[in-house]
Amino acid sequence: MASHGANPRLAFTASDRIEAIEARARLEARYGCVEEDSADVIVALGGDGFMLETLHRTLKTGRPIYGMNRGSVGFLMNDYNEEDLVRRIATAERAVIHPLAMTAVDRTRTNHRALAINEVSLLRQTRQTAKLRVAIDGKVRMEELVCDGALLCTPAGSTAYNLSAHGPIIPLTAQALALTPISAFRPRRWRGALLPHTARVTFEVLEVDKRPVSAVADNFEVRNVAEVHVAEARDVSLVMLFDAGRSLEERVLAEQFSA
Repeated sequence: MASHGANPRLAFTASDRIEAIEARARLEARYGCVEEDSADVIVALGGDGFMLETLHRTLKTGRPIYGMNRGSVGFLMNDYNEEDLVRRIATAERAVIHPLAMTAVDRTRTNHRALAINEVSLLRQTRQTAKLRVAIDGKVRMEELVCDGALLCTPAGSTAYNLSAHGPIIPLTAQALALTPISAFRPRRWRGALLPHTARVTFEVLEVDKRPVSAVADNFEVRNVAEVHVAEARDVSLVMLFDAGRSLEERVLAEQFSA
């Protein structure tokens, strides 16, 4: 359990949905508010996409984020309730996330760097399938993967795009990353791999001119990449707060038993 003091200084931020904007006004009037750079906790009102935006925007501050669902998808959010907000935050459970660091090298040999909280994905840009060579810690493990794409995800991101691509759900404490193909054509039966969280993954795009590929770190996209390097950024820690008994670890575990 984490304690954030009897009267934590709260900053409220909201997505552009009307429900979120109206909720922000009511909560600020009820609990008061400070600027984000003076806050003990940032309360994010929206859906999972807005939570990711907030985490990216505040990742240099290290301030904990407590989300409440005022969007459509709320896996990363707490239930919306205006009652007892201070108590809920004071007794909330912490989830510490280490994002992935992506370095994407495009066809002009320009480096593009970004962090991904959920996943780094490579996606074909045209009707042509992608051809990728995959290396782990400098050793080629797959000479040629013919596919629509591939992704590497964190445990927190394993229930997002990775799950839709039939990748495994990873418990937060597993210290593992999931490497998952997207519509693999060759080898047809390859379902991906679980890697130690220390793994450094390199994707090399084969036939770059004929089969262009983009790389996406959450919502940051680089087109026409030649190679992409991905590793966990252990020096970056993001903190999310979840209501007692509804931790992110519990949600990830429960997701494995959902219909």
